[in-house]
Amino acid sequence: MTEPVAAMGSNRPYLLRALNEWICDNGMTPYLLVDAARDGVQVPSSAVKEGRVVLNIAPRAVAHLVIDNREVRFMARFGGVSQSVQVPVTAVLAIYAQETGQGMMLPEDGATLPEDSPDPAPAPDAGGDGPKRSHLRVVK
Repeated sequence: MTEPVAAMGSNRPYLLRALNEWICDNGMTPYLLVDAARDGVQVPSSAVKEGRVVLNIAPRAVAHLVIDNREVRFMARFGGVSQSVQVPVTAVLAIYAQETGQGMMLPEDGATLPEDSPDPAPAPDAGGDGPKRSHLRVVK
């Protein structure tokens, strides 16, 4: 008999922290694309355009940056006024380097594959015969 596999937590905060570090280590400026309509997003309304906001989270642009498993929070200046920003990690749509555009669009947690994408690897059957294929695919 096989034991049930415990559900893993979200990888989004880990991806955000890793990509932020990678972008900064390469001397670039990390930007977050945020869905400003999500619950818990606290950003100045003047920064929101078409329901989204782009936030510069470079060390020179913000103070007290924290990316924990629930939210991204920091202090930043908007129109010369220092304001607190809080963004749930679920509201972050992408993180990228402003100079090159390199980064990552973040999928929804538990998102299904689009209809035009290849089928995921089939689940192993109870007999366990045959090799198990990876669920990962190469994206170019």
